[in-house]
Amino acid sequence: MQIMLNLPDSLSQVETFNQIDWLREIAIALFQQERISLSRASKIAAMEVMSFQKLLADRGICVHYDVEDFEQDVQHLRDRGWL
Repeated sequence: MQIMLNLPDSLSQVETFNQIDWLREIAIALFQQERISLSRASKIAAMEVMSFQKLLADRGICVHYDVEDFEQDVQHLRDRGWL
């Protein structure tokens, strides 16, 4: 498997690029290439889903949310007793 990382130019101005930064970039790349779900990507990135969505939006990356994602979210809510 090959993963392409498109790092924003602003990262070249950052003095330190730590493990969390790399995990976020990997999560973004995997999500953008439709290899993992939004939920899974946010977990890899160690971010809340809404924060991860904002990060994607800031980068101009469209969030694809289909029926399967919806069903996973509903099941997740059921598993937690929220539905």
